[in-house]
Amino acid sequence: MITFDKVSKEYPDGTVAVNGLTITAPNGKITTLVGPSGCGKTTSMRMINRLIEPSSGKIELDGVDTQTLDRVTLRRRIGYVIQNAGLFPHRTVVDNVAALPRLLGGSKKETRSAAMELLERVGLDAKFAGRYPWQLSGGQQQRVGVARALATDPPFLLMDEPFSAVDPIVRSQLQDEFLRLQADISKTIVMVTHDIDEALKLGDQVVVLREGGTLAQASTPAELLAAPKDAFVADFVGSARGYRALGFHTSDDQLVLNHEPTVTVGQSVSTFPPAQGRWILAVDANNAPVGWVDTASVRGDAVQDADVNLCATMARKGDPLRELLNSALSSPSGRCVVTDESGRLLGTATDHDVIDAIKRAKDSARTAVTA
Repeated sequence: MITFDKVSKEYPDGTVAVNGLTITAPNGKITTLVGPSGCGKTTSMRMINRLIEPSSGKIELDGVDTQTLDRVTLRRRIGYVIQNAGLFPHRTVVDNVAALPRLLGGSKKETRSAAMELLERVGLDAKFAGRYPWQLSGGQQQRVGVARALATDPPFLLMDEPFSAVDPIVRSQLQDEFLRLQADISKTIVMVTHDIDEALKLGDQVVVLREGGTLAQASTPAELLAAPKDAFVADFVGSARGYRALGFHTSDDQLVLNHEPTVTVGQSVSTFPPAQGRWILAVDANNAPVGWVDTASVRGDAVQDADVNLCATMARKGDPLRELLNSALSSPSGRCVVTDESGRLLGTATDHDVIDAIKRAKDSARTAVTA
């Protein structure tokens, strides 16, 4: 657990970066710090490992005041991931990960072996171990940065906008992989981000800071969206908070899926099963959805690749209702497509079914709050 007790940071010129901050980052959870420029989120995080010294107040790690610890001893307990990874350019990937354990006295063989396991854990193929950072993509470098931060198995992890320098698709993949990793390692993590969607997706607790480093609100993502504390928080979270809140309601108990007739590429038009309207779902040999086929405009006697409309998204069982609504809205048939974890088709539901499920989920949430 990381606790801030009335922590402030004032610079010699009188600038107050953080002002009387009191928050707790729970053990085994991700706490995201978010707010406008000048709100002190990065300063707050860097005071944890004393890259910046607080002017007043107290920061504790599991009840131990950080000011009572030697800086080197303190930092060995804390992994640190920064934007653009900050890797040693003259060392290979495996040697980057093994650097600190080697410095602490581990043998070359043992530290390299552990580094290889970590690379696998963060989703990086062993073939990259002998490459240098400049030979990797931005997303691959960030995976190495996370592996290096975990190399000494620290109980605490600080992350300073770790995914902001990669493109949106890679960023989403890294976020998903990081959540998978955190479910396994359960570190106490403080992450700085400027992106409210990232803060909501990754944070078990979201801390919103105002300019001048004062606390605006510290809540779970669902609470933050449902009950912003004041106009500043409501404005910062944005007008799309109703849609964002759908990310915290799953469909498992709210939506009944329907059987969906399917076709495959190459299948004769004469063998089409009865469709639910004009559109019929195309699947591959493993019964994984590919896209939708307009039965009124197939260009020959059999379905060709060019006949498959690829605009729709697919949702997986257990996904938030937001993903199902997106699937329905992006589908030319107006039906969302739901698969199992392996990508095989489970069934479909209409956009009206999804809206009804959203209403039931919201009613259940309101009942839970008032109970």
